[in-house]
Amino acid sequence: MLCVLGYVVTNRFRELERPQTGRLKDVVLMATVTGFESLRLPGRSDMKQFAELFEPLFLGSSNEARRQAAAALSQCPHVPEPVALLIGSMPISIAAAFLTRAKAISDRVLVSVIRHQGPAHANAIARRENLSPSVIDALVEHHQPPHLAAPLHEGGGRSLEGDPQTQAPVAVADREEKLRAEIKALARAGSQERSDTARVQPIGELHCALLVRFARNGETTLFSTALADALGASRALTDRILLDVSGQQLAATLAALAFPAGEERRVIEALYPHLSERIGGGSRAEAVIGSLDRQASSERVASWLRADAGPKPTRHEGLLAENRPADPRRHEAHPSTQSKSAHAKLGFGRR
Repeated sequence: MLCVLGYVVTNRFRELERPQTGRLKDVVLMATVTGFESLRLPGRSDMKQFAELFEPLFLGSSNEARRQAAAALSQCPHVPEPVALLIGSMPISIAAAFLTRAKAISDRVLVSVIRHQGPAHANAIARRENLSPSVIDALVEHHQPPHLAAPLHEGGGRSLEGDPQTQAPVAVADREEKLRAEIKALARAGSQERSDTARVQPIGELHCALLVRFARNGETTLFSTALADALGASRALTDRILLDVSGQQLAATLAALAFPAGEERRVIEALYPHLSERIGGGSRAEAVIGSLDRQASSERVASWLRADAGPKPTRHEGLLAENRPADPRRHEAHPSTQSKSAHAKLGFGRR
């Protein structure tokens, strides 16, 4: 028995098609990542424990499991710095999604990756949004030829006068500004491309096994997190999908992910027990699944992903919100009642 960030992982992992040793490491890695993602505000001890546990599991897993773990952590708001540096130092086929999308990477890690890894890593970082000045400087330094970078260092022993291979300081500065503009344009283009090409990818074997396990055990929070990882979406989207007790939204999502047909029915019946009721020659869950078209489901879920990746709407203010603007067409009928209500709200919880 193993305890992973407060979640007990027993020998029942062998139920997942009797995995071999390598596959067991992959499953434990994804379970560890999923358990860490479920922590809303991980403490210092949680971050340290996850960092110590993550490295041996990550290095001992397959490349496919590493890619999925990196993609999952790219959406996590809190990632320990050693974990971010480890993932960023992996081959670009593994680190690309993390370097491009993760928001929990410090500028120090990004600069270190730019200086110690290849051009592919630098190009992935250049596609990020809101690059800081220090990261842009590191990218400019990475793309800048040596004969242009040498005159910028003080005390380098080189003189701009009389050297035909050097350029004037003004020309060097102009080139720097041009590179900065190109990097920022590349970042904006990458952001637009990601929002325009949101599509549903078939689910991987590891995510499929995790979803089946979490549904069977009734662990809806972990199921929602794993489903968000499989879709590359936010937890808010998958939570809304699971709130549909008719099961149609979840069935459409599983159909878009090309979920195995037999497992799809078991997952829906486990999460929505009322859909296991028999009608005619099958269950209600089978009727829901049979009424769906896979192509239409893929298009429907893709539209959800595009909306989820787009700009978030501003917070809605209710009609009776305290800070709503005055409406000259409306007469305040009960000012005393509203003032008492506002006073009660302000005083709630203060003891």
